[in-house]
Amino acid sequence: MTVLYYDSTMPDDERRQKLFGGDLFVYSPTAHSMELVAFAREMAETALAPHFPPDAQHHMDKQAYVDVLADLKPTFINHARSKELVAGILADLGVKLEEAYLDVPRLRTMTSEYLNAGLTLQFDAHRDTWFSAPFSQLNYWIPVYDVAEDNAMAFHPRYFDNGVRNTSRDYNYAEWVANSRAAAASQIDMETRKQPEAEEEVERRPDIRVITPPGGILIFSGAQLHTTVPNTSGRTRFSIDFRVVNRRDVEAHQGAANVDSDCTGTNLGDFMRATDLQRLPAELVGEYDTAPA
Repeated sequence: MTVLYYDSTMPDDERRQKLFGGDLFVYSPTAHSMELVAFAREMAETALAPHFPPDAQHHMDKQAYVDVLADLKPTFINHARSKELVAGILADLGVKLEEAYLDVPRLRTMTSEYLNAGLTLQFDAHRDTWFSAPFSQLNYWIPVYDVAEDNAMAFHPRYFDNGVRNTSRDYNYAEWVANSRAAAASQIDMETRKQPEAEEEVERRPDIRVITPPGGILIFSGAQLHTTVPNTSGRTRFSIDFRVVNRRDVEAHQGAANVDSDCTGTNLGDFMRATDLQRLPAELVGEYDTAPA
């Protein structure tokens, strides 16, 4: 059974164990999450001016739209302020920053029946652990503008403890970074890059869709099977997500159970300590960096 906790005051050590067991945590906007949303809005509204970002897709040529995203997204991702505000959000939620390691915050754009590739790719059912994520990884998701049930994410909790046949065996993170990630901006009308996907039909209902106001925070395990809901809202969904691991969990190899992931490599080398952006030790990352068969 998946439990949804709302504005829980549970200590972070206990919360992580609940998340590893398949529960979901939702929090009202915090001071830092609203600052991050305001920062993302400022960037998006400047880049897509004179159009309101959720409606810009209706006023721009596809190539022009992707060209804007190709500059906007890395600017947001790599900006020092983005990472500072993520650390602030973790502090707002009682996370010990000296133990927390974060990946860069990503600005996501899910258009409505317009584009679905590369920088606007809408993921079908998947777990992040199919993409070489450690089983201690926790995902944080924050909407930038209003979202609704027809442009959010759907969780499929019956699969948290049950495997799904998938192609993760063909995925290695280092190979993806070397050969495929940088090609996102060239994927306009069709996604041609090979990524993990289910090899069997996934029962989509019942599902769980969490709707929060802009700046609201959803936390879930990287082992949760989830889907980008096909966006039929008529507006582009803008959201921010980032990943976090606790160093003690990484050192102890603790986290959610592996029910079906067979990928190789690891994304742990991307994680930075929230206090000073130092990377995890190479020898610790090496414990997870398996080679392709």
